[in-house]
Amino acid sequence: MTQPSLPELLHAAVTAVGGTERPGQVAMAEAVAEAIDDGAHLLVQAGTGTGKSLGYLVPALAHGERVVVATATLALQRQLVERDLPRTVEALHPLLRRRPEFAMLKGRSNYLCLHRLHEGVPQDEEEGLFDQFEAAAPTSKLGQDLLRLRDWSDETETGDRDDLTPGVSDRAWSQVSVSSRECLGATKCAYGAECFAEAARERAKLAEVIVTNHALLAIDAIEGAPVLPQHEVLIVDEAHELVSRVTGVATGELTPGQVNRAVRRAAKLVNEKAADQLQTAAEGFERLMELALPGRLEEIPEDLGYALMALRDACRTVISAIGSTRDKSVQDEDAVRKQALASVESVHDVAERITNGSEWDVVWYERHEPRGGAAYRHSGASLRVAPMSVSGLLREKLFTDRSVVLTSATLKLGGDFNGVGASLGLGPEGAEGDDLPQGKGVDVGSPFDYPRQGILYVAKHLARPARDGDRKDMLDELTELIQAAGGRTLGLFSSMRGAQLAAEELRSRIPEYPILLQGEETLGELIKNFAADPRTCLFGTLSLWQGVDVPGPSCQLVVMDKIPFPRPDDPLMSARQKAVEEAGGNGFMAVAATHAALLMAQGAGRLVRASGDRGVVAVLDPRLATARYGSYLKASMPDFWYTTDRNQVRKSLAAIDAAAKQTEAAATE
Repeated sequence: MTQPSLPELLHAAVTAVGGTERPGQVAMAEAVAEAIDDGAHLLVQAGTGTGKSLGYLVPALAHGERVVVATATLALQRQLVERDLPRTVEALHPLLRRRPEFAMLKGRSNYLCLHRLHEGVPQDEEEGLFDQFEAAAPTSKLGQDLLRLRDWSDETETGDRDDLTPGVSDRAWSQVSVSSRECLGATKCAYGAECFAEAARERAKLAEVIVTNHALLAIDAIEGAPVLPQHEVLIVDEAHELVSRVTGVATGELTPGQVNRAVRRAAKLVNEKAADQLQTAAEGFERLMELALPGRLEEIPEDLGYALMALRDACRTVISAIGSTRDKSVQDEDAVRKQALASVESVHDVAERITNGSEWDVVWYERHEPRGGAAYRHSGASLRVAPMSVSGLLREKLFTDRSVVLTSATLKLGGDFNGVGASLGLGPEGAEGDDLPQGKGVDVGSPFDYPRQGILYVAKHLARPARDGDRKDMLDELTELIQAAGGRTLGLFSSMRGAQLAAEELRSRIPEYPILLQGEETLGELIKNFAADPRTCLFGTLSLWQGVDVPGPSCQLVVMDKIPFPRPDDPLMSARQKAVEEAGGNGFMAVAATHAALLMAQGAGRLVRASGDRGVVAVLDPRLATARYGSYLKASMPDFWYTTDRNQVRKSLAAIDAAAKQTEAAATE
């Protein structure tokens, strides 16, 4: 029997999931198959509606090597494991004559810990453990969540937090989960044989396809010990998110609360001298954190440096001493010690990293507005350290000994893949004499007819936005656009303050159009309510730029208040920009403009989610039409019909609104 062709396999898979085969999907599958065969790296831009999941799953399954698929969102992980993979595997089974196994794998803290559930949680102020079920009032939200978790533990097969619906609060989940550092280990834990996290790892070892998230992929790259099983192919979906997710995992933080927690947890487990040394160091660190330090610390102030070294050395002493428990009456000594050790090691590692002062790290001080009065005055103070760039880390850890496919609807910024490729550690395609790994870039397009389905409108007549300035002209423009569209508006703002001010102002100006504001309800509820009522508008910031999928008449106007450049005082972004400039590059274009282009491409992508969608993306920032970098930003967005004619846009919005109302009226007859 001859091996089935890729088109045969793709046709079978698309039919099984009830989809429609698209030229872009076929082109993507062919490019992925070629990259896997050649052991090469590939960047694939596949627009919304392409069906990119099958575009990479089918060639990966056909090749027969172990593949890891890493995604950024829970929604896509669920789609892959619950819908796409089961149907695709069944559809390909008769053709491949094998049924590939697949499994989901996440970080340990995503799974219910049976030891925590049954034995209790180590308590900071008391010796031993306490029963969280007895400690929480059964009528409180925490108590109810914990009782639900206990009942669920008898029913669940996975112990995966995301399988619990409805979910529980972070506070409740923390009572029944552990980090990898806190875990006793399967051989030392009384519940090791039943452990959900260990079972997930075992399933992953046996699977041909492992679905995970960007965070675990980052941990696998950063940590010394591998977390993911050995694999030959890595597919990174939603790859535009990868750099920020890896940066997040590689960022360390120190707060007075975190340090004091480590002191309390270690106090009962070490001799008095070691405990006093850590207590004194913690007090010195806390005093300095009360000062109004500048944002980025290009050089660590001398007194802070001494405090961090004292903290590092005290942690080192405690780590060495923590093996001998002073009070043998401590209940479940191993668990108490493990949690204390995890807290102290975390403080030690960040303090040591900052005192070592790598030129590749950025250190900064943050203070948030205190909440709850003077008793909480330290809660917002933190010292943070992050890598200047993760491209070197990704180059070394990601692109060796395997074929890597990176895909997203937004990888091609300003007309090419070079910007995103460089941030991931890849060299420019076709560059000679460069020892950097190279990735081939392929844009398979979109099934949507963007010039016919959407308009990109730039409000060229508005004043340039000033930082935190009053933008009455922008609010006037926004009001008129919403009225012309009959509601149906997704407002994407570059700051939460901007979204709040606009919502407050427009609720009084046009009360006939309900305005939902991010933060007033859960994101899921907001999107559900936005989709349910076409007259409704939804305003918000970052997660809305990338996390809204509302096809149909409820979203026919997407508004961006201004170009979403990073704030000038953002310590990490400004440090990265300065580093590019010092190396002779254009820091603004490499960092700020690339950041803005990615967000604008994602934001504009909220408009057209289905073949019948029509509408306008309105950018209320004249710089998109007047500044030199405007063409770069526009080239990063879908190829909508472009105009600066405000009257034409109002007529178009009114016509789209009238057509939508006609359709809605016909549907109710």
